[in-house]
Amino acid sequence: MREQGGRPNAFGETVRYVFDYRFPQLVITVPIIGILFFTVLPIVFMILLAFTNFTRENMPPAELIDWHGFKTFGDMFRIKAWSGTFYGVTMWTFSWAFFATFTCFFGGFAIALLVQQQDVRFKSFWRVLYILPYAIPAFVSTLIMRNIFNGQFGPVNQYLTMLGFEKVPWLTDAVWAKFTILLVNLWLGFPISMLMVIGILSTIPRDMYEAADIDGASAFKKLRFITFPAVMYSMAPILVLQLALNINNFNLIYLLTGGNPVNADYRFAGSTDILITWLYKLSIDQGQYNFASVILFLSGFVGRDVFFASGHLTVQRNLGSGPIYIRPLR
Repeated sequence: MREQGGRPNAFGETVRYVFDYRFPQLVITVPIIGILFFTVLPIVFMILLAFTNFTRENMPPAELIDWHGFKTFGDMFRIKAWSGTFYGVTMWTFSWAFFATFTCFFGGFAIALLVQQQDVRFKSFWRVLYILPYAIPAFVSTLIMRNIFNGQFGPVNQYLTMLGFEKVPWLTDAVWAKFTILLVNLWLGFPISMLMVIGILSTIPRDMYEAADIDGASAFKKLRFITFPAVMYSMAPILVLQLALNINNFNLIYLLTGGNPVNADYRFAGSTDILITWLYKLSIDQGQYNFASVILFLSGFVGRDVFFASGHLTVQRNLGSGPIYIRPLR
């Protein structure tokens, strides 16, 4: 522009031009840089570690890292201790995620139905009362529950002993520990489901129930054909999201049981460990970074396929075209 006799933009004019005409590109650059450094690069680093012998014993600068290729992947399936632990922990992870999600949903759904009954008085009081478990930080509630269900001095076992029953190994037996985890998760998770279901129930037109009463529909049929479909139509995407979040629910498992009780057949994992707590133990406690990377690599693909398959079905359900028909409930 100088050679042509023009005057180039000054710094202030350039800044104004960027904010006026390149503002979308400017704003989107910041999250892109964050995703690159805090998401993409760690994933690439994790994938690379899976093909090395990087452990606490083989760590620079004392030792150099060797490229092993697929040796760690082969050991994961060839060595019985590793393969058995991977299969067992993976099965419990998805079982835990499924039961944790749907127990909270149906628990909140049942409480919401009871609170919203026409003959129930002081509805606001009951809503506030049932939301209290969610109002208390989950970190504090989990630690309290850990002491309540303590097998030696916990108040639950003390009351059972006073009533003449034997003490229950809530956190020291594998089956009872899994049941206790699901019970505590239900206590912590049903209030938010209850609130969402109450909001959905308030949007269902009353004339639908009146028409069902005229048709002679029973309470169960109204629940089956009106209430439950309306709730599921709105809650299905949220349930898929909660299922994905429960797969990585580190806090509850780690704070309540620490992955225990110990399982002699597992490699650095307890009976209640899920994949993310097992990975924590492998990397932070044991320093088996290469095996942790392999497990994260494999479990990431499994979890991604399950999540996207569930999400695809949910999108098909919620975005389906065509008219909606309401059939008589008689």
